[in-house]
Amino acid sequence: MTCLMIDIEGLGLINSDIERIKHPLVGGIILFSRNYKDKSQLIKLIVSIRKIKNNLLIAVDHEGGRVQRFKDEFTNIPKMSLFGKIYQKDKKLANKIAKLSGWIIAEELAAVDIDFSFTPVLDVDYGASSVIGDRAFHQDIDTISELASSLVEGLDVGGMQSVGKHFPGHGFIKSDTHLETAIDNRSLEKIQKNDMLTFDKLIKKGVSGIMPSHVIYTSCDHNPAGLSDFWLQDQLRDRLGFEGAIFSDDMSMQAAQDSEKNITLRVKKALISGCDMVLVCNSPIELDKLMRELQWKPDVKSLERLQAMRLNRDKNNLTCCNHSIDEARLIIKEV
Repeated sequence: MTCLMIDIEGLGLINSDIERIKHPLVGGIILFSRNYKDKSQLIKLIVSIRKIKNNLLIAVDHEGGRVQRFKDEFTNIPKMSLFGKIYQKDKKLANKIAKLSGWIIAEELAAVDIDFSFTPVLDVDYGASSVIGDRAFHQDIDTISELASSLVEGLDVGGMQSVGKHFPGHGFIKSDTHLETAIDNRSLEKIQKNDMLTFDKLIKKGVSGIMPSHVIYTSCDHNPAGLSDFWLQDQLRDRLGFEGAIFSDDMSMQAAQDSEKNITLRVKKALISGCDMVLVCNSPIELDKLMRELQWKPDVKSLERLQAMRLNRDKNNLTCCNHSIDEARLIIKEV
């Protein structure tokens, strides 16, 4: 298992996909809606991927709400902001729903042999972000932390690891890093005392992975967080004591491209700064260039952190919050 997580083009593998998966630096696959028709097709696709390289990490953005790549034949998980609204009226119910949702995500993805989802979103809803918005649980730090912890507990019941995103916090600004450079001019102290607290609390609760944002926090560093030694080493590793895996956001996003035009230099910068695995998606020409040029040897600790993200197939919890999986699905459908 090594340092690149890549995408594939369609519902089944084509020759170019196969050659890319075989590349020695490829250690993961991220799936998208274009890779999904139904569960039967998805299972066949994943079997074909694992036949090429069995130890790959296979992941997906399966948060719920508007970011859920598989819909038909999967339980539709509510947007996280709805959990926050329920929390305002009934804290116990909201935490139960969050935990059951985490369990359902884990159970349904495990059933098709996916290792993990990039969830939960730990960003604060400041009411400004065009890309975060209702993906965030709430505007209150303690509420976010409590609900996210419950969701992580549910994932753990299903043997699945969690990835908190987007460190150190993407919710304050309007800009969408998929499409443009994003600048946050707040002071380090303000970020530490607000947005970073959710990450601090979840790290203490045992979140397994962290995904940094591509936002540039100008008072701290001229690089986006995912390409920043200051954010990944000084703040995340040293200050918060995070020992799990760091996954970059997609290096083909515009904000990442704006910071460094050359894909090979961009990815290498992220790796040197502290990312254990770098995502490169939706840009096959750049990916092929990267594979020709990148030279990288991950250290043993990095490989161990990534190995720990594998689905724990030995876990077989038949209930969560005293509910069967079918009962949990009915509860979530009624939310």
